[in-house]
Amino acid sequence: MTDTARARKLADRIHQIVAEALEKRIKDPRLGFVTVTDTRVTNDLQHATVFYTVLGDPAEQAASAAALASAKGVLRSEVGHRVGIRLTPTLEFVPDAVPENAAHIADLLRTAAARDADVAALAAGASYAGDPDPYRTDDEEDEDDEDDDADSGPPSAAERAEDAG
Repeated sequence: MTDTARARKLADRIHQIVAEALEKRIKDPRLGFVTVTDTRVTNDLQHATVFYTVLGDPAEQAASAAALASAKGVLRSEVGHRVGIRLTPTLEFVPDAVPENAAHIADLLRTAAARDADVAALAAGASYAGDPDPYRTDDEEDEDDEDDDADSGPPSAAERAEDAG
């Protein structure tokens, strides 16, 4: 097993090499607007997974996938020449799911914003369930305290001694 830092560095280098080769060396007409988004290499440096996105409809995406599959040998050869390691890793091209995930998250955010707007519209026309001012003011407290003293029941021993004296 090798160091994960070395695998990361090799993945970055393969990312650059494959992106440059797709731009300059591969002349397949089926290859659409392909963007290499990420590359991962196993810790034993034997296999590299290259993630890519294609701008276009599903037919163009399928054509680009076929073009990448047919150019896999040329790209691996290019990686082997430019990296200079003993064993050149095999390349696997995987379509990246980031655009679909981003579109799904954007839809969820739009739905949440619409629901928030509905709740705000309902809250604008709503009234309080209880009193409009549930908090007592100082004037009300003073009146209530006086009433509480008169209606508090039988006097305590201290109050009787005070009244008697």
